[in-house]
Formats: sequence, C-alpha cells, structure tokens
Amino acid sequence: MLKIWGRISSINVRKVVLAAQWLGIPFERTDAGHEFGVVKTPEYLAKNPNALVPLIEDGDFQLWESNVIVRYLCAKHSPGELYPQDLAARFDAERWMDWQQTTLNPAGRNAFVHLMRTPAEKRDAQLVAQSAAATESLMTLLDDHLPHRAFMAGDAFTMADIPIACELHRWRGLPLERPARPHLERWYQGILAQPASRGVLDLPLS
Repeated sequence: MLKIWGRISSINVRKVVLAAQWLGIPFERTDAGHEFGVVKTPEYLAKNPNALVPLIEDGDFQLWESNVIVRYLCAKHSPGELYPQDLAARFDAERWMDWQQTTLNPAGRNAFVHLMRTPAEKRDAQLVAQSAAATESLMTLLDDHLPHRAFMAGDAFTMADIPIACELHRWRGLPLERPARPHLERWYQGILAQPASRGVLDLPLS
C-alpha cells in the first residue's frame, strides 16, 4: 500500500492526497511535519534529507517533492489520461504544474503566513496587501485561461489541475475579499463536486 508522510494542513500534502484519491489508490497517511514532528528524526531524514513533507513510499521506492509525486502517481496509474502521453499535451500540463510552484504559490505565501500562521499583533499588513495584489493578478490570469477549456490543459482533467486546485483552496480560505471570476469558479466547483476532493478541498485552513 502507498504510504504518504505529511500533515493534511500542508498544501503540498493535500496535492498528493488529492491525486491518490482521484486515482483510487489505497494509501495510508501518517501525520508528520510542523506540530507532529517526525521530519527531523534520523529515520525520516534517511528517506528525505530535506526534512520536509510530503514523502511517499511506494513499495521500496521513496519519493519527495509534491508535484513530482503527483506526476509519478499519474504516470503510474493513469498513463494517457491524467498523465498525457502526447508530448505537447504532457508539457502543457507540466507547464501549469511548474507555474503553480514557481509563480502562484510564492505570490500568495506572505498572505497565508501572516493571516493563518502569525499572531494578529505581529502581522505585516503591507506584506499581506502586496501578496494579495500579486495573487489576484494571477487569479485573473487563470480566469482568462479557462473560458474556452474545461480544465487547465484542455478538455479533460489532468495532473495539471491538482496543484492549482489545492492552491485555489488555500487562497479561498483566507479572510480576504475577492472579485467574482466566473470561469475559475466554474472550474473549481466542478472539482469540488468530485468525491475525490473530500477530506482535502473541503477542509478549513489551519
């Protein structure tokens, strides 16, 4: 059985759990990281020297880095569907996964950290505002991308949708005002309606 290490409050762990549930893979998840510890133990560091979550163990194979894990699970369990076989289609999906990790996630990080993980008296309102402005611009980019396609990489759900759905879940959970974005909302509500999103995208932030 697939073993997933990491607390569900982590966006990166949520990506892996969402992928596993979407693919129907039986798994066992062990809380690790943050208040649960574990990640600094010699046993864990031998598997992931970064001392971060998530980590998966698939038989004798160990893998860390959330988006890489999503790619691996989709390639193994859904070749040609969630993991596109056509080279152009695959790298279209890859592009959006990298964009989530290198552009969208960093933009929203300060708002999340200050509003969810920082005591009110220590929050930096200017950093939150800057983070919110940067992220809202990217959300507009997503809304502009979706009018003529059902999912991030075309007409079918692929690995590209998983990390961006988890990012949107985190952004929507922050106590901030957001303008209406009908295309992005349609896409996200469609994912929320799927049973695989239960226990991942329906959880409050913490």
